[in-house]
Amino acid sequence: MTTKTFTFTRPFRLDEVEHEIPAGAYRVETEEETMDNVSFVAYRRVATHIFLPLSGGPGGSEMFVIHPEGLTRAVMLDRARALEAPV
Repeated sequence: MTTKTFTFTRPFRLDEVEHEIPAGAYRVETEEETMDNVSFVAYRRVATHIFLPLSGGPGGSEMFVIHPEGLTRAVMLDRARALEAPV
């Protein structure tokens, strides 16, 4: 399991989440397993999760299973928008 924090400077969308996600820092966990029957150590991604705060109040979070390519697109779009104009 690896954990990374992704920071977005503007609101963004992911296909798996019905609503727009506000700008902020979000924890993303990638679960991997070792691949058997290979002569070297290799890992296969099993799932990628993003944790979003619950809209009802502070403290809790909701986990969404997401596709890593969608996250990559959202990060790249956020970076491109940050270069275009101030928030």
